[in-house]
Amino acid sequence: MYITLTKRLREALAAHIQAKYGEALGGSVPNIALERPPKIEMGEAASPVGFELAKRLKKAPRMIAQEIATSLGAVPGIARIEVAGAGYLNAYFDRAAFWIKTKEETSYRVTESTEKRTDKIIVEHTSINPNKAAHIGHVRNAVLGDTFARILRFSGNRVQVQNYIDNTGVQVADVVIGFLQMEKRTPINVKMLAREPKFDYYCWDLYARTTQLMAQDKPKTEQLRAATLKAIEEGRGEDAEIGQIVADAIVDCHLRTMARLGIGYDLLARESEILHLKFWDAAFEMLKNAGAIELATSGKMAGCWIMPWKDKTSDLNTEETGGTEKKDDGEGEHEQDKIIVRSNGVVTYVGKDIAYQLWKFGLLGKDFRYRKWPNTSEGETVWATTSENGDTGAPRFAEAASAVYNVIDTRQAYVQEVVAEGLRRTGHVTAAEKSIHLSYAMVVLTPRCAAELGYELSAEDAQRPFVDMSGRKGFGVKADDLVDKLEAATYAEVKQRHVEMSEAEQLRTAHAIAVGALRFFLLKFTRNSLIAFDFKDALSFEGETGPYCQYAVVRIRGIRRKGAEAGGENVSLAPETVVGILKGVDGNDLWELILHAGALDYAVDAAIAAQEPAFVTKYAFQLAQAFNNFYHKHHILSEEDAQKRAFFLALCGLVEAQLVKALDLLGIEAPEKM
Repeated sequence: MYITLTKRLREALAAHIQAKYGEALGGSVPNIALERPPKIEMGEAASPVGFELAKRLKKAPRMIAQEIATSLGAVPGIARIEVAGAGYLNAYFDRAAFWIKTKEETSYRVTESTEKRTDKIIVEHTSINPNKAAHIGHVRNAVLGDTFARILRFSGNRVQVQNYIDNTGVQVADVVIGFLQMEKRTPINVKMLAREPKFDYYCWDLYARTTQLMAQDKPKTEQLRAATLKAIEEGRGEDAEIGQIVADAIVDCHLRTMARLGIGYDLLARESEILHLKFWDAAFEMLKNAGAIELATSGKMAGCWIMPWKDKTSDLNTEETGGTEKKDDGEGEHEQDKIIVRSNGVVTYVGKDIAYQLWKFGLLGKDFRYRKWPNTSEGETVWATTSENGDTGAPRFAEAASAVYNVIDTRQAYVQEVVAEGLRRTGHVTAAEKSIHLSYAMVVLTPRCAAELGYELSAEDAQRPFVDMSGRKGFGVKADDLVDKLEAATYAEVKQRHVEMSEAEQLRTAHAIAVGALRFFLLKFTRNSLIAFDFKDALSFEGETGPYCQYAVVRIRGIRRKGAEAGGENVSLAPETVVGILKGVDGNDLWELILHAGALDYAVDAAIAAQEPAFVTKYAFQLAQAFNNFYHKHHILSEEDAQKRAFFLALCGLVEAQLVKALDLLGIEAPEKM
């Protein structure tokens, strides 16, 4: 409701200024900026437009503001406009009207907007290498992407969620090498093993052992890795067979892990199809014909197709690593990111990303074939690309996107620049601008958390503020272990507090609290903030946490249940009662709670504009906090005035609806009891 009123006010001001000052301004009216005043006594929206017009009209800002305030006329939903300070226009909302409209909104806008825009937005997230179990860093990616998709849908956008499966990359190749060279397994052997529980955990350990062993002989390693990669990409031999078994089985594991957190996908876009269906071939020709890439004929990258441009951090005369996806030695920081095809003819993941991005915008002139992924949660349909005969009933995934959000960590920022540059250099400037890198910083562990997980830390590491994770060393927090630990801790609490619950209900409640704690913890930090994960902090019921917000909902439901039993919600609330209660200074605290409840659209709008889901997290916490302050200040159920008690109960209902809605956007369920 807040956005509705501010939009109406902005339009009214713009039209009035155009009519009143348009000729003097030469027909050019400035954008009308609106701000939230720091205190409720100063109104609900303020505009500095008087200052913007002062120089052009050669009048004092306050004089202009006074002229506008006097002559503007009525704006529906705005009670009055006053001039403040040296020239601000402060708008005061009609409190009773805002209350009524906000309550009306909660009756139909439960999880998302009723209006859908026609343009499609793609959010690509998770995109874990299918070679080992998911870890907490992957969970941050998935939670961010899932939440941002929910927020976009809520605001009326048509969103498609994609998960890119790099099933032909280096990490899968290393696991294949581990199975074939270290463990001497056959494809049928690996296939049987893949059916066992915790196959992703097995591969986690195997990947760490393999990469550590391969590091002992780098020349031999690079030769073996390059040969394995080529075999996988060409789909031949045992390498490719085991690679497919591993990748498909690990994807199943990842889908199960993410389903535990309420995260799902519309499409699994597999890298193998980018190769087998000649997506890359088409993109390669586009890049060559546009002069976007060139063949290096001299220097240390001779024989590579590269996308050259100069920047402050790079120099093209650096040595090719011959097969690794990222350099570990720091030499030529970004040069490997500019290699599109290696000297051995193998396309890099950057090149395949360019082809995939062109397809997302409908610019490649090709389409995947599609099939339903066979192993998904009950009732969920996930589509996947395939190079075999596809399902004719698949959705129209090839429809061009109007914008693409790629959720990838900050370390891949330069790679994302290269991908956008590929679009730009092939003449697709708008698509390049709409290729948005939704970046985020790493997740690390506090020393206490690492110790709880059983990792041995050196004396030096134990004194550091955080401990880095490393997949190659097998050091990190597996996502399922994390959820298991959180669920065990919450289950113990629920079981102790609610012996009347059945075991199934206790487990469901514990799961909701655990997931709420984890998702809220990962979302409350701004995207580019480093997160030092700690179990104790994440599971706290106090402060800015998921359980704190969930408990506010549980408290409200308890109050409303008791109120209904006493017949309090059957009292008809007279309009004049609302006006009287909210009027003046005495009604400010109640009005602030209503205003905050009605500002979810404002938080969502800000989250989309800044690409920052943390704004919605902050909204949920502040609303829960405001309600708790209201709860401690007012005697809701024991209020003697029946009309006032009815208002309090109705206010509880409004806050519950908005808080549940906000938590749903965060992917958090509000349980009945805690």
